[in-house]
Parts: sequence; C-alpha cells; structure tokens
Amino acid sequence: MFFLETAILLFIGAFLLTYLTIPKIIKVVEHKRLMSDPNIRSSHISKTPTLGGVAFFYTLIFTMFFIKERDVFDEIIYIIPGLTIMFIIGLKDDLVVISPGAKLLAQALAVIFILVNPSFTIFSLNGFLNINEIPYYLYLIIAGFMMLTIINSYNLIDGIDGLASVVGIVILVIYTTIFYLTAEYFFALLSISLNASLMAFLGFNLSSDKKIFMGDTGSLIVGFVIGLLTLKFLALRPHAYTELPFLLENAPLIAISILIVPLFDTARVFAIRIAKNKAPFSPDRNHTHHVLIDYWGLTHKQASFIIGCFNLLFVMLFIVLGSTAKNLGMVIMLVSVVILLGYIFFKYNYSFATLKQKITLRKKVEKIKKKVEMTNNKRKKGNSAKPSLRREE
Repeated sequence: MFFLETAILLFIGAFLLTYLTIPKIIKVVEHKRLMSDPNIRSSHISKTPTLGGVAFFYTLIFTMFFIKERDVFDEIIYIIPGLTIMFIIGLKDDLVVISPGAKLLAQALAVIFILVNPSFTIFSLNGFLNINEIPYYLYLIIAGFMMLTIINSYNLIDGIDGLASVVGIVILVIYTTIFYLTAEYFFALLSISLNASLMAFLGFNLSSDKKIFMGDTGSLIVGFVIGLLTLKFLALRPHAYTELPFLLENAPLIAISILIVPLFDTARVFAIRIAKNKAPFSPDRNHTHHVLIDYWGLTHKQASFIIGCFNLLFVMLFIVLGSTAKNLGMVIMLVSVVILLGYIFFKYNYSFATLKQKITLRKKVEKIKKKVEMTNNKRKKGNSAKPSLRREE
C-alpha cells in the first residue's frame, strides 16, 4: 500500500513539474533563437523549439532525491554521473552539432558508471541457448554493447512527432510492471517518474501552437534510462523471476521484444545505408516512421500510434509464448518476424533522391492547391459584392 501511495504522488509530481516548466523552456528557446531549422530530412516545415529533454533531466534528479530510501545498492551514486554526462552531450549536440565519434565516446563513459555497480552485473544467462554462467569480462563487453545499442537506437527513432514518447511510454509501463512484481521498487519508481515526464511532454510535442522537440538532450537521457533498466532486468537473480509470467531462460528474448521497435528500425536502416556504401550514421529518410508517412500517407499521430500499438502487442505475444515455449523456438519465431517485417519494408524503393523528388513534388502540389483556393475565394467575394453595389445604385 505504501508503494502505491508513493507511486501516485511521484507520478503527479513528475508530471506537473514537466508540464509546468516546458512552456518556460519554450519561451527561453524562442527568445534565444535556439530552435530547430527544418531540412530535407525533417518531418516539420517550420522552426520548432527543441531542448524539451532538459525537463527530463531535472525531473529525474528531483525524483531520485525522494526515492533514495529505496536504493539498496547505492545505484543513485552511479546513475547521476552517467545521467549528467548524457545530459551535457545531448545539450551540446542540440546547440552545436558534434561528431558521432565524440558522442559515442561520451556515451561509453556514461555507461561505464553503470557497469561497475554490482547491482547491474549479469552472472548468468540462466540457460538461454544453453548458456549459464558467464565471465565478468564477457559481461562488460555484452552489457556495454547492449546499452550503447539501446541508447543510439532510441535516439534514432526520434524522427516524427510523438513517436519517441509513445514508444518510451510503452517500454516504461512494461518495466514498471516487471520491477513491481520483482519487488525492485527503486527501479519501478524511476520508471514511473520518467513515464510521467514523457506523458506531460507528449501533449506539447503533438501540439500545433506550443510544439517542442525533446532533442538529443531528451532522447539520450531516455535511452540511457531504458538501457540501465534493461540491464537491471537481465541482472535479476533467479528467485525474482518466480513472480514473472515467463520462463527464466526466456528473459533475454523478452528484453528484445520490449525494445523491438528501436532495435528493428536501427538494424534495418543501418543495413540500407551499408548496402548503399554509406556510413551507418549518415542521415536519410529510410526509417520505418518515414516510410509510413512518405509512402503510406499516414500522419505523425497515426504512425506513432500504430508503431506504439505494435510494440505493446509484440511484447504481450512474447510474454504469453515465453511462459511455456523453449527459447530456441522463440528465437526462430523472432527471426521469422524480423525477416517478414524486413521484407514488407524493403520492397519499397528507399532511394533518398526519389524521396526528395516526391517530397518536393508534394510541396509544389500543395502550393498550387493553396493558390487555386485563394483565387476561388477572391472570385466568390467579388461575386457576392456585385449585387450589393447594384442595390446601392
């Protein structure tokens, strides 16, 4: 009962703190002209305030102060430095674009703070693909690569209004449930507070008159927190899994299913870029959400909602299967689904030049339509004014 009361108060406090301060951030950004300029890859056509992720940072700092009693292994002491590094590098990238190499190096430094805490150490894969105990050095390699992948994957899906927030909300709801069932209340409350911030931010991100982007400041912070939550989930001791509705050996597959949207999109985009002899981090409009908008004609809200629902349904399916199925069968199913999705999206022509031509053509058509409408409106006004003149004569 005490946890429920704390969770409700924490959610309300984090939501209000984010909701009430984002308008202040928008004013400062507009006053200092720190807005995001649209380009050929952008899904917006006007200058838009960024730095929404600043609210995530100080909300999480306030949150950790109030939940520090739940911190059993001093995780806060390790999380705050990593979180601060992500905040600084994200803020700098939003204000002055930095190279992918420098960003990756800073991310690695932030991840090290998490890896050295014993609470996050993975001692065993618990029979996944018949692998049990793993040496410490292998844990460092696997966990470090995993966290960097999650951080950058989440950063890459932040391409249209609402998507990063919706996917983040789905992921954090699932992790809140997992950590509540396993009595890891510190991480459950951490998930709740960040979720409250994302929900408050989502309203502004989808707004037409008070729009703001989370920017790299926000996406790197959220990706970092999701990464450490994933690592903590995989580091749970065997007895904790007795409260979860799936087999212990299927935990890595459940983690992949939770993160299926950012992981699949990143793998797909990297494959396309490498096939075209481009760098993996080179910009384009080949992301899944761009395909849904450019080829299928969906709006930002529709695309974000569909992707979010897919993420949730995919996790629920794997949890149900993971309660009885062996992990080899689930691996085969996961690979099959990824191949199917890959075929569905790869059959389109993702040439950047072709997309550029289509977008340019669409803008020209919209301009012509607006001119025609304005001309028709002027004619209607002129026709309506003539009878009145005659009556006056």
